[in-house]
This record gives sequence, structure tokens and C-alpha cells, in this order.
Amino acid sequence: MAETSLLSSLDWDKQAGLIPAIVQDHLSGKVLMQGYMNEAALKQTLETGKVTFFSRSKARLWTKGESSGNFLELVAISSDCDNDSLLIQALPKGPTCHRGTESCWDDGGHSFLHGLESLIAERKQACRQGEGGNSYTASLFERGTKRIAQKVGEEGLETALAAATNDKKELVDEASDLLFHLMVLLEDQELKLSDVVENLYQRHQKRR
Repeated sequence: MAETSLLSSLDWDKQAGLIPAIVQDHLSGKVLMQGYMNEAALKQTLETGKVTFFSRSKARLWTKGESSGNFLELVAISSDCDNDSLLIQALPKGPTCHRGTESCWDDGGHSFLHGLESLIAERKQACRQGEGGNSYTASLFERGTKRIAQKVGEEGLETALAAATNDKKELVDEASDLLFHLMVLLEDQELKLSDVVENLYQRHQKRR
């Protein structure tokens, strides 16, 4: 929504002029932090493109990263159905939490895919330590890059064939296999899904 429309639609009186604002990584979907905004903080955020809060402890406007340099670059802001809270999509420039972590939540507000990515990384480490056991994922790492790449090719072909025959159930199954093996290949090459997502985002920005 337009800036003036957003400012005027919020229920500033409900919480004495402060609105809770949840910040989410625009690319990964991770929940990064929560702060509070008054009208001046929201206006400054919209004007500068850097997420700014009202600090209750300092009793002043506070731009995230003003000391550390770890700014949150604004992508989009939306309000909830009651117009008394905000969801901010941002691109973090460095760790968000003062502890030096990505998120102020210990679990990082991570999605299922991020959890699966972490598990794949654990299996890779177990393989290196000779502790892969009966893990299929560890066995892929044990067999090396060529075998992992071959599996991605096989699953890609099977995914295409499922689509060509209009078998939606099979398409979901094969696409799941393809995504999993692609994640294994990315981990093998010391890359993450976030690298692919960021690349897609940069391409999208150039073509807008």
C-alpha cells in the first residue's frame, strides 16, 4: 500500500503510539527480530529505506545497524488485519541480533527447508568422520560429487517425464526427489539454497 495510506490506516492509539514490528528476511523467510515503531520511526524507515525503530530504553529513534553497520534494508511493509502490527520484509546486511547471530530467536525462525539443509550438512560431516552409518544422504557424500550430480540429472528427467504424462502425484514425488538431491549437491559444493534464491532475486531486480 502507498506510504500515506499505510501511515493513516494504522491504529496508533491502541498501544500508546507504538506498533510492534516483526522483521523477516525477504529471501529466506527467517524471522529476524521484533521492535516497536512510532509514526516518526515508520516515516523514517519509508524515507531512508533502512529499518528504524523507536527505542523504548533510549527514548529515541534507532536505526538498526547505526552502530554495527548491520543495517536492515527495507523491501516491503504490510500491516495485519487489525492494523495494529507490522510485518517488515528486509534484506539484512550482516547479523541482526546483538549476539552476532542471524536472528534474535535461538532457532532462527527457520523454515522446514532450512532445517532439512542443516540435516544434510550434518550428514556430510558424519560422512567425513566415518560415522555415516546407514544414512542414505551420507552415502551420497561418500560416493562423491559425480554420483550426486548424476542423481540430480536422473531426478530432473523423471520430474520432466511425470509432467509430460500429466501425472500430478508422480510429479510431486519426483520434484521432491529433485529438490532434495539438488540440496545435497549444493551442500557438496559448499553452497546453500539461499545463494540460489539471492541470485534469482538479483535477476528479478535487474529485469523490473
